[in-house]
Amino acid sequence: MPAHISNLRPEPDQVLTNIADYVLNYEIQSPLAYETACHSLIDTLGCGLEALEYPACTKLLGPIVPGTVVPNGARVPGTGFQLDPVQAAFNIGAMIRWLDFNDTWLAAEWGHPSDNLGGILAVADWLSRTAVATGNKPLLIKDVLTAMIKAYEIQGCIALENSFNKVGLDHVLLVKVASTAVIARLLGLSRDEIINAVSLAWVDGQPLRTYRHAPNTGSRKSWAAGDATSRAVRLALMAMSGEMGYPSVLTTPVWGFYDVLFRSQPFRFQRLYGTYVIENVLFKISFPSEFHSQTALEAAISIHAQLKALSKTAEDIRKITIRTHEACLRIIDKQGPLHNPADRDHCIQYMVAVALLFGRLTAADYEDGVAADPRLDALREKILCVEDRQFTADYHDPDKRSIANALTVEFNDGSRLDESLVEYPVGHKRRRSEGIPLLEAKFRTNLARRFPAGQQKNILDLSLDHARLMSTPVHEYVDLYVL
Repeated sequence: MPAHISNLRPEPDQVLTNIADYVLNYEIQSPLAYETACHSLIDTLGCGLEALEYPACTKLLGPIVPGTVVPNGARVPGTGFQLDPVQAAFNIGAMIRWLDFNDTWLAAEWGHPSDNLGGILAVADWLSRTAVATGNKPLLIKDVLTAMIKAYEIQGCIALENSFNKVGLDHVLLVKVASTAVIARLLGLSRDEIINAVSLAWVDGQPLRTYRHAPNTGSRKSWAAGDATSRAVRLALMAMSGEMGYPSVLTTPVWGFYDVLFRSQPFRFQRLYGTYVIENVLFKISFPSEFHSQTALEAAISIHAQLKALSKTAEDIRKITIRTHEACLRIIDKQGPLHNPADRDHCIQYMVAVALLFGRLTAADYEDGVAADPRLDALREKILCVEDRQFTADYHDPDKRSIANALTVEFNDGSRLDESLVEYPVGHKRRRSEGIPLLEAKFRTNLARRFPAGQQKNILDLSLDHARLMSTPVHEYVDLYVL
């Protein structure tokens, strides 16, 4: 430790000022960014609606004190709750992430940029209802989309070159940082106040990844993002009240984020903030699974059809080799017992086994009833994952951003199927024209889980008319989702 550390107050770290200047001053000119954000909005809300079918999720929802209704509070889609914006952000955020079915960003750090919608929508809805109650103009859905685009960009651009998982930290810390910045902007904070708010997010306690990995994988990974985005609302409100910030929170020797939590390495940046992340975001369309497995599951579904055509069963299989990328090995290559749904949806062997046996993978397939089928564990033991270094290089290549997996099935009689290779999942930007109709179909399915036909139609008619959607007051759109 240095003998003397100066007590002169430094200028804010450049990372803080860059974020503040971006959320305050950057004008989004990209029609593609807003179009993709519209798709992201409906897909994210649909994921939340599906989560409401699972008691493990719904038991965490509602007000802190049962029965509390907050005047002009934020509504929680698919429920009757009307809450303060902090608790509403947790509710919405937990719903969105519960089934691991919302969009994804893969880079040196991975994550789910739509996790930020929990705080964004809660605050925008609360501000809109409060404005109308006091005779002022509400926020519009375009304001929500703008905040989404910028939150995606902050989270995603930091993630491009900086791996938090390699130092044991969970990616939801980037949700907290990004949400804090854009929520502070929605609240009308000044540049200095936004810098204060973002510094509070960096200095805050940061989550360990232990709840995502063996031997501790558990359900916290399904509500961690809700916790992060709700914490962002709290910190932004504190900054609005005049709470001070910490200008060198990242760079201060010994006590700063870099020295304490990032192995004394400063953040690296590949690009300036713009609209790159939203335009290249990965939608989870086919399967509610950790994204590094999506192409493996597409391959497994095609192999399931081949097995049926050949009248082959799992018992005929001797070995399955998954040629994959390094991030997949690090996150979801898992042997041994699987203790709960959260364990299973982060095990590529389990997911591929389900797809091979049943020709599907749904959220229900992670539950104990399906997992009790002894054929699944027997098939898991036959699956070997190996890294293909070219797949890893293409995963990090900004011009490709592939998530390749290739499956080879060998039979007991010595024969084998041709390798099934999928480089880009259906939710990838390179497959947008194929993916968007499927994304809209996914949204229709999720609406039907919760609402009667007339309410579904009202939501669909508005949601798919992007020009009308963007000009709709936030509270009016959210009211369409109230039970």
